[in-house]
Amino acid sequence: MSGEPIIFVVDDDGPLRDAVRLLLESVGYQVETYVDGPSFLDNYHPGCAGCLVLDIRMPGMSGLELQEQMGRRHIQLPVIFISGHGDIPMAVKAMKNGAIDFLEKPFNDQDLLRSIRQALDTDNEQRRIQGEKSRVATALAGLSDEERRILEMLCEGKSNKEMAQQLDIGIKILEARRAKLMEKTGARSLAELIKMAVAGGVTNAWSRES
Repeated sequence: MSGEPIIFVVDDDGPLRDAVRLLLESVGYQVETYVDGPSFLDNYHPGCAGCLVLDIRMPGMSGLELQEQMGRRHIQLPVIFISGHGDIPMAVKAMKNGAIDFLEKPFNDQDLLRSIRQALDTDNEQRRIQGEKSRVATALAGLSDEERRILEMLCEGKSNKEMAQQLDIGIKILEARRAKLMEKTGARSLAELIKMAVAGGVTNAWSRES
């Protein structure tokens, strides 16, 4: 599930939640607001695109604790922290844990909008990379044992002649099976095929080179 990105706002300060919602909706964003971390976790649909604007200090589950819970649940939404307290150690920890930005209240509307644009760009890129990983995994999972062996040998830099000898088949048959391998994986070049193999863990040939 992805669809139109949603800006999730989690803050126990009702007036601030409403103000942020009005600001974001005024520029066309879809917004959902929550009073605390558990409410957000109960309602978030896995895979939903967007980002999270999160108060770092809240009763019960703090913003940092929610960030940690998201990590355990593999929720990869980019996080923008907001706080009314100039707590540098908390800001440092939030950024080390992967937060996109840390804004002190009262923050400038344009600063928030700028951070949200950055967060959405980050989210789009993360989803693109994850989609490519899924595509590669699906393509490689469909290979036969022989096709996988051919792929491993290609990554080791073996020639068609060497591969044919090791598989005990003719060159023409080897070339046909290489072509079939390219077709099944959707690779448009040998370089792309090898890149897929490395990304998919078929071989660690590069790390063995010396």
